[in-house]
Amino acid sequence: MDVRLPGSPSSSAADAVTSGYNSLGPDSTALDSGLIDRNFGSDEPLSRWMGWRLRLLVVAALIGCVTVLLLARWLADAPRIDATWRAGAQGQLELLSSADPVLKPHEGRALIGVIGGNSVAVVDALTLRRSSRWLTSDIERERHRAMHEQLSTALAHGKVKLFFSEGEMVENTLERRGLGSLGAMFWLLSGLALVLYLVAMVVVLARPTARNLLYALAALCQAGNLAFIAIESSMELALPLPLPHWNMPVRMSLDLLTAIAVVHASALHPRRIPGAASVAWLGWLGVAALIVLLGSGQLAGAWWWVQGSVATLGLLAIGLLTWSHKIEPHPFAVVMRRFGILAVSAWGLLTLALAAGNSMPSVQLQIAAVGPTIWSVFFASLLLLLPFLSKSQQVMREFSLLAAISTIATALDLLFVAAFSLGQFASLTLALFLSLGLYSGARQWLLNQLRNQNVLTTERMFEKLYRIAREVEAHPERTPALLTQLLRELFEPMEALLIDKHIPSTRVTGGGSTLLIPVPELAQGDAPETGAILIRFAQHGRRLFTTEDARLAERVVEQLRRAVAFDKAVEQGRSEERLRLAQDLHDDIGARLLTLMYKAQSPEMEDYVRHTLQDLKTLTRGLAAPNHPLSHAAAEWKSDLTQRLSAAHISLGWSFSADRDMSLTVVQWSALTRAMRELVSNVIAHSQARRVDIEFVLEGDRLDLTVTDNGVGRNPQAWAHGLGLGGVRKRVKQLGGEVAWKEVPAGGICCRVCIRQLSEKP
Repeated sequence: MDVRLPGSPSSSAADAVTSGYNSLGPDSTALDSGLIDRNFGSDEPLSRWMGWRLRLLVVAALIGCVTVLLLARWLADAPRIDATWRAGAQGQLELLSSADPVLKPHEGRALIGVIGGNSVAVVDALTLRRSSRWLTSDIERERHRAMHEQLSTALAHGKVKLFFSEGEMVENTLERRGLGSLGAMFWLLSGLALVLYLVAMVVVLARPTARNLLYALAALCQAGNLAFIAIESSMELALPLPLPHWNMPVRMSLDLLTAIAVVHASALHPRRIPGAASVAWLGWLGVAALIVLLGSGQLAGAWWWVQGSVATLGLLAIGLLTWSHKIEPHPFAVVMRRFGILAVSAWGLLTLALAAGNSMPSVQLQIAAVGPTIWSVFFASLLLLLPFLSKSQQVMREFSLLAAISTIATALDLLFVAAFSLGQFASLTLALFLSLGLYSGARQWLLNQLRNQNVLTTERMFEKLYRIAREVEAHPERTPALLTQLLRELFEPMEALLIDKHIPSTRVTGGGSTLLIPVPELAQGDAPETGAILIRFAQHGRRLFTTEDARLAERVVEQLRRAVAFDKAVEQGRSEERLRLAQDLHDDIGARLLTLMYKAQSPEMEDYVRHTLQDLKTLTRGLAAPNHPLSHAAAEWKSDLTQRLSAAHISLGWSFSADRDMSLTVVQWSALTRAMRELVSNVIAHSQARRVDIEFVLEGDRLDLTVTDNGVGRNPQAWAHGLGLGGVRKRVKQLGGEVAWKEVPAGGICCRVCIRQLSEKP
């Protein structure tokens, strides 16, 4: 119950995790020996610590067992009428069957009253309502209490007179019930209450903190409720004194205490929320006021007050868990929020079913006999599994699915019986069909959740590694963010953050809740590692980190390091080859063009060779440079295109806008340069245009290039794309972009190039 984890994504939390302190993670149970050793230190030996707590646990277990046996003995000594009763159509109490030869002739007759000594009890079908806790009317609840007190007093004399309809009277000598007549339901519910009581004692004795005490309070209250239900299940006609008087106020108080304990615990665990003390105080004061009014009998509409208060407190607990999860993600908050929604929904359906059955007492009797028992057993089972929630992942999932389907089916069954007056078979069949239909609709989602089909595959892993390696090479400062993104996809944690802490190697901390991975300096080879990545709660809290996960993370980092080194080696080879080609072009082709220019026979030939030589210089400079600032490249493009268009007597309209001066790689520079040159060459060769407008816009990572002419070109969809336009498409696609041509209404053609993620491509 008491879980300590790093409080929030802050330096103090990171220090707590990375300093070697293995805080108690969500996988820890209340009896974790490591937790015991850490919290009590070496001053008190572990054997001594366990000794006196084990002795207290044994004493508590003995007290619980003796209490159950004494309760069974008390009920076994109570007098009973050897008969089975049922509710009549007119609200009377009818004798269904009896093994007593004195009563057997009166089977099917209605019992009017019972006299024992000086006590007279007038009875009807309300007697069969074993508990006044689930009576919605204050008047009916008071009549139920008075009837059971009178009947119990009369039966206590051992010899009674039974008055049946039509004036018949029978004298009957009562016998002890005996242990054998208590029934299997009594022992099952008593056993569940005892187990819940023992788990509460174990949690408190293991670590008596506020959160564990709140859990114990809720568990003990539900154990008390189960004990009351066990007693009621064993009774056939009347509750033994003093249960009729205390049944309603005590059971309602237990429900209220359970609800406020859950709210208080939700404000503290898994993370203490701001204002937790104020929320707790307000809740406890409100519940205390209700309990005082219940005990004094001054609360009108008590049943509605309690049902509404418990539902409100349940919704408040769900809200607190949601808030806690937003402050600091934790799987416990997610799981408990889901169970909270299920529990509050079942509570609301039970309340509506009982309220809807007010006009049909026989139907309401059936609902009150089954509904509260199912609810209490479900909630008690949830409390039992709570301390072992993280240790039993598969069991928890199976229980969740079974509990959800069973609760929905039962709640729908009760609602159909109460609201639509359906028969038992019809309502049960309809409820099962609807529940199975709901399950079938959500089956695929459930399977995806249980099988976790969104795990990063090996293929995608290599693709991600290669992409990150290229990005790290271009932007070394993004290494931590890119590696964190990769680890998020690999492990699907609930939380991942970068901490300023040096650790020598990957390790698992927090009892398996946290994994720490050092961030390598990939851009500088074997430089010292700086910082670490902290990820918590693998697969959204569905499992714990293991040493295999640590080794996998180390292999991923090592593969990323190798990919970066390999990519750098490849890029270095490419750069050297480009530099050699540029040098050869400059020394060989450049020299030949220069000679040809000086030997030109005409001025036109000299200008043509000079322009070709200028293009060659631009190309060789581009090949030799490892990167190109966008502003410099734009200036070169404008100068080059102006020169080429001027020679063709075409004017240039140039517009350049960029929100940042990014650095273009050789591939990007080459693709954009050749695409613009080809588009302008196409205008010069075919359009007969007098003007070309070029607009270059870079916003964020999106590049838009528009080339518009006022020539004679028409219907670009009918063009046959040869090497020129095909080359434009190929180079734009190489950068991850799209290119399209369209006709301008005033005349001419507009070519639009759009590259949405320019930096993603090399």
